[in-house]
Amino acid sequence: MASRYVKRSRKAGLPPGSLIHIGKEDNTPVKITVFDYNDEFLEEREVKNVEDCFKYRDTPTMTWINVDGLTKPEIVEQIGTQYGLHHLVLEDILNTEQRPKKEDMGEYIHLSLKMLYLDHANEGRVIAEHVSLILGRNYVLSFQEGDKDVFNSVRERLRTGKGRLRRMGSDYLAYALIDNVIDNYFSVLELIGEKLDSLEDELVDDPTPETLRTLYTSKRATLFLRKSVWPLREVIGGLAKMESALIQPQTIPYIRDIYDHTIEVMDIVETYRDMQAGMLDTYLSSLSNHLNQVMKVLTIITTIFMPLSFIAGVYGMNFKHMPELEWMYGYPFAIGLMLATIVAMLIFFRRRDWI
Repeated sequence: MASRYVKRSRKAGLPPGSLIHIGKEDNTPVKITVFDYNDEFLEEREVKNVEDCFKYRDTPTMTWINVDGLTKPEIVEQIGTQYGLHHLVLEDILNTEQRPKKEDMGEYIHLSLKMLYLDHANEGRVIAEHVSLILGRNYVLSFQEGDKDVFNSVRERLRTGKGRLRRMGSDYLAYALIDNVIDNYFSVLELIGEKLDSLEDELVDDPTPETLRTLYTSKRATLFLRKSVWPLREVIGGLAKMESALIQPQTIPYIRDIYDHTIEVMDIVETYRDMQAGMLDTYLSSLSNHLNQVMKVLTIITTIFMPLSFIAGVYGMNFKHMPELEWMYGYPFAIGLMLATIVAMLIFFRRRDWI
């Protein structure tokens, strides 16, 4: 499907809070799903009109509204107006280039983060999807750049009623969504690690220019991960220390747990970066060693043929009174002398461990 990318420069000169979608434009329709629940009740539905989800604003139950697609700013604006979201928050929701961040707006908390995938059809490149979460007193709003997410396990837990998800508040639901995003980072890292293992074997056995290209693709993926996780660590750390009535004390240990996960992800990313730097050095060293071997063979061949060229040159001068010129065994003698010279030089090279 053809698409174009709306750049941030399009907002130049506009007043703060102007609602313009920054990111890839496509014709995919915006999808809005609603989960309204408590420990004994669950309603799941996909709404066709944005107005249909406004009735959940003041219900005593917990509500999760998920919006897939940010190409319709008017939908985001309508939801934001209904839930009293600041226009600068709405601006950040529509900006898919927004780095991970946290904002305590009093009545709600705004979180921005990146959901990552590996695109196997495109040389294993890392694809980032912008996700914004709004944590309110009895609701969570999630806005996603596309229709791919890692929230299916959360949906399934809500449907089955297993665990504490339906008994806890909106802060625990937000934790569960963030936890799924961070857990998916480990899946991406595992795939990158498997590629690094195969690349390491290839570097030792038979490195090729394609190996170098794959290595640089892996380095880009790791750099993308680091760019996404580094600020996210600060976001989760700040969320765990935040003094807000929206975050219950019993949820704090869970938030600290995902903070530990972000630290673990960062450690793995840094390890992979060191491995990739070492693998690049290994590739260059292997390439240099291969070139040295080629030059060594060529040098040996050149060295061997130098005395042979000298012998052939001497016997090709054709002076009238040159010794062996009319000798019956002159030609076999010259050839034999050349062969003996080759054997002697090879023995000499072998004894000096040059070959």
